[in-house]
Amino acid sequence: MIASRMSQIDSSGIRKVFDLAAKIKNPVNLSIGQPDFDVPGEIKEVAIESIEKGFNHYTPTQGIPELRDRLSQDLKEKQIQFDELFVTSGVSGGILLAFMTLLNPGDEVLIADPYFVMYKHLVNLVGGKPVFVDTYPDFKMTAECIEKHLTPKTKMVALNTPANPTGVTLSEEEVKEIADLLKEKNIVVLSDEIYDQFIYDDKQASVGRYHPLTLTMGGFSKTYGMTGWRLGYTAGPKEIIQEMVKLQQFSFVCAPSFAQKAGVAAMDFPMNGKIDDYKRKRDWVYDELKDHYNVTKPGGAFYFFPEAPDQDADAFVKKALERELLIIPGNVFSEKNSHFRISFSASDETLKKGLQILKEIS
Repeated sequence: MIASRMSQIDSSGIRKVFDLAAKIKNPVNLSIGQPDFDVPGEIKEVAIESIEKGFNHYTPTQGIPELRDRLSQDLKEKQIQFDELFVTSGVSGGILLAFMTLLNPGDEVLIADPYFVMYKHLVNLVGGKPVFVDTYPDFKMTAECIEKHLTPKTKMVALNTPANPTGVTLSEEEVKEIADLLKEKNIVVLSDEIYDQFIYDDKQASVGRYHPLTLTMGGFSKTYGMTGWRLGYTAGPKEIIQEMVKLQQFSFVCAPSFAQKAGVAAMDFPMNGKIDDYKRKRDWVYDELKDHYNVTKPGGAFYFFPEAPDQDADAFVKKALERELLIIPGNVFSEKNSHFRISFSASDETLKKGLQILKEIS
């Protein structure tokens, strides 16, 4: 009865941890990949006002003009190359549309290992072939390691900086080297920049500044706590964007109307205080863990990806669960299972409890 393509998708390991959390009375939850702050009140007010004024129907598939104009202005200021952009139902929606639009059966997509869980499963779903680029131990997806995996079937490279689950960022020079390599070979880059505001030590490096065949994707979920509002965008070459818009018309239809109105207001709302607070948490967590685990200090996002004792993440996560600490085993994000992910998008109280448990079981 079930279509065979569904066998290409496993239930998210993160959801399994959420299910476990529901069975624990007072879990210390360091597993959640979303901000621990709510949507700012001023942005909520714009959304509420839009709803009350009746802005509750379909918008143009591409998104409302004022949001697209504002996004275009922002990308041009960042010197991102693109012909057109449109508003998507979250970055996740944009990723699915890109894969469906570009990948034929057997086309290869290079994906950094560790990776955001969605890449692998959606490439498989549409009949493509995920090719995993091992980036251990520093988690850097460089031009050098990409070049080793290129074949005549390589259609796309998925790039995520800052990265989930590692928090690792690429420098401007590193993304330029990737751009130079892939531009020469006419390979598309899917640049997932959902964490572009969560940068702690440098500036956001975007491959779209240097490679015209880039689909630059960003969104509002992480920066503004709007994860449930499903609002993102994709910018890139006209030929690709027009086909993605056509596919959105017959799938997502459009992003939520009220969220688009709120998105315009959000782009002028300062979130520096929240980002500064997350940098403080990043530094605190690193200082607490560095003497107990083999761990890379993340340059962005809100994750750490430490090595598990004896490189056995399943055993370690089970040990943590016995102490009511929720973390994610590495095999959710990797073809290996030697590490685990923790999120520091949590209250200071929760972080303090979690760090104490991690030190005790190290």
